Amino acid sequence: MTRVLHNTPVWLPQTQTWMFNQVRYLPSDIEAHISCARTENLNQFRVSNIHCFSNQPVIRQYWDKGIRRLRLRRHSTFPLEVARRHRADILHSHFGHEGWHDIGIARRAGLKHVVTFYGLDVNYLPRHNPVWRLRYRELFAQVDAVFCEGPHMAECIVALGCSAPKVHVQHLGIAIEDIPFAPFPWRPGAPLKVLIAASFREKKGIPMALEALARLRTRTPVEITLIGDAGAEPRAHAEKAKILDVIDRHNLTDAVRMMGYQPHSRMLAEARQHHIFLSPSITARDGDTEGGAPVSLIDMSASGMMVVSSTHCDIPEIVVDGKTGLLAPEGDLDGLVDRLEWAIGHWQDWETMRKAARKRVEEQFDARLQAEKLAELYRSLLK
Repeated sequence: MTRVLHNTPVWLPQTQTWMFNQVRYLPSDIEAHISCARTENLNQFRVSNIHCFSNQPVIRQYWDKGIRRLRLRRHSTFPLEVARRHRADILHSHFGHEGWHDIGIARRAGLKHVVTFYGLDVNYLPRHNPVWRLRYRELFAQVDAVFCEGPHMAECIVALGCSAPKVHVQHLGIAIEDIPFAPFPWRPGAPLKVLIAASFREKKGIPMALEALARLRTRTPVEITLIGDAGAEPRAHAEKAKILDVIDRHNLTDAVRMMGYQPHSRMLAEARQHHIFLSPSITARDGDTEGGAPVSLIDMSASGMMVVSSTHCDIPEIVVDGKTGLLAPEGDLDGLVDRLEWAIGHWQDWETMRKAARKRVEEQFDARLQAEKLAELYRSLLK
């Protein structure tokens, strides 16, 4: 039995279904434990062995936070205690910056240490705060393995100073069995129903997506559903203001249905009532990127939707332009309109592309297959 302690700040935001899948599909010889500061959405993301720091006595919480605030210790002792109590073999830190904080836990508990990077931690963080370049070099020197979503992100991590042999591409998987292949038919003249689902961040390219649809709407009736909202960050609220401005300037109010954040199950239900999933990610002005690719692209490709996205980061690892979906050059509004118009003009090709997209997801992004690959990486560290 291999025991792995997954350490993450929160178990689990609605937008992190992919982490839930990493844990719940691990094979039976991998015993997973979760260490987190607090929990959310347990009705959606219930797994065994969740150890939550917020359940500790209040005085213990204040003491631990105070020690870290005074910089007497960079990590909480709580994951260390969990690791020792449950005789963990491996510490799996989720997000690069958390991995740096966890170096001392792995060292003091004598654990193999792996860390998964997801996006914001790859490009935005070291650009926004250069101290993270030095911290990452410390992490890379001591960590046993680094996981990431695709080859583009792997190159970025190596560029930050990680030894290439330590970096492993580990696709994020989805629960194929929970997503029926159910394409929503469309014919010219009928309203084109377009789904956009993402947090309101500049890297998601939502204002550009709406601009493209406003142009398209002059020739084709379009109905837009927008799932997502701004989080707590000021930059997210600034992006929401831009989104609302585009809707107002182009008189899209009657064409856009804004649903806010929704459970993953609701997003999948909406997929069955829409024709195109539009997700033109870009590099934000502050350096924020997807790092890899939005997992929503995998979900929607599996569902039978026609996917239109961009060449940003590792998106081409999921969407093969002209075969499993359509890609516009990153940040190219005219190019995005062109790809949408191509889709409308070649609607007879959708069936072939949708089937190819589903097959690609089944072969490369099935959560069960990816969990087995992750387990094999764990096992290899203990040989």
